[in-house]
Amino acid sequence: MGEDNILIKKYLDGDQASLKVLIDKYTSPIYNFTSRFVSSIYRDDIVQDVFIKVWKKLASFDVEKSQFKTWIFIIARNTITDYLRKKKMVSFSSLDKEENFEDTIEDEMILPDEALERLQDKEMLDKILNELKDEYKTVLTLYYQEDMTFKEIGKILDKPLNTVKSYHHRALKILHQKLM
Repeated sequence: MGEDNILIKKYLDGDQASLKVLIDKYTSPIYNFTSRFVSSIYRDDIVQDVFIKVWKKLASFDVEKSQFKTWIFIIARNTITDYLRKKKMVSFSSLDKEENFEDTIEDEMILPDEALERLQDKEMLDKILNELKDEYKTVLTLYYQEDMTFKEIGKILDKPLNTVKSYHHRALKILHQKLM
């Protein structure tokens, strides 16, 4: 049983401190993930909403079916999506389209080492990432900042594994083009 599952079990058995440990562990990753999609004005409220939803739904979380990390990022993504839809800040129709991974594969190196060196400038990276479609930005953030697998990201996005790989491939291609 993983550390998160032990903390969940302790909390459900009445140990309130276990929930605080769990929240402390995921506050920074959820905050960073949220900041990729909304301005700082709304970020704190959205992160708070995520943890309120986690608190309310924690009793229904099934440790046998899912990892807590994946589950909390699904809640975060859905909370961000709901917020943006309410504010009509972005169109999410592209999130609902299925894409054929095989049609997107090219036989070239996507992001060479020289381009990676140029990503050290945080301002430039943030500017480029903010120009990407939300699904691409989500995949890159979860894969590179949160060390999630494509399978875990697929669960969060509710997309097949090949679609997630396609998003990753396309995002890297766009980054490569913008950095060259």
